[in-house]
Amino acid sequence: MNDGINPLPGSDVFGDRHRQEALTEKTESAVLLLRTAVSAHAPAVFANSLGAEDMVLTDLIAREKLDIGIFSIDTGRLPPETHDLLHAAGRHYGLAIRLYAPRHDLLEAHVNASGVNSFYHSVALRKACCHVRKVEPLQRALAGKKSWVTGLRAQQALTRAGLPARHYDAANGLEKFNPLHDWGENDVWDYIRSRKVPYNRLHDRNFPSIGCAPCTRAVAQGEDIRAGRWWWEDPQNKECGLHQETG
Repeated sequence: MNDGINPLPGSDVFGDRHRQEALTEKTESAVLLLRTAVSAHAPAVFANSLGAEDMVLTDLIAREKLDIGIFSIDTGRLPPETHDLLHAAGRHYGLAIRLYAPRHDLLEAHVNASGVNSFYHSVALRKACCHVRKVEPLQRALAGKKSWVTGLRAQQALTRAGLPARHYDAANGLEKFNPLHDWGENDVWDYIRSRKVPYNRLHDRNFPSIGCAPCTRAVAQGEDIRAGRWWWEDPQNKECGLHQETG
């Protein structure tokens, strides 16, 4: 799905044996962690946001034929490119990705009380929108599960520094696995390129991190990879509530 508009990280992996070996080691470690989730904490589910990291995990789960259910949350304000990838990923891997949407009563109440774009006005209102569109659907998706898998990486944001490979998620009452916790940006794109993994074409237009359309913009050269998410806020606040222990 790369239109060749912009060179992405990881373009020289094929000529660097050390990087190939390092990626193989990290991939094996990620698979081992996924297998642990399946064997010791079933039923396990994977929360797939369809970002680059999550497409790596989708590929690993499909390749290894792991018994991990995959779901995604359609907030109602996703970019069309994300919907395109959702369809393409399902066809490419032959997987059924279950969708969860906001409860219409909660969404209507929030919009009528605060406005359609109230998230621009304060952190509190933005988090209230995220709660209705993301957190509440996530809670339904995790109900009855023993573990969930995420594509979080420690290098993604200040709020994610020191992210462990796994820990108990007290907020949701289950084990949480972060198989890519120690992966760098190059590792992600090295994997995507070497395995020909489908990805969101917005990445080719300088969108390293992709969420809801009105809350995501392209980043300039040299900016942090999360700079395009809720860019009007302080970096310390850049979490939506899905991962409460990270901020």
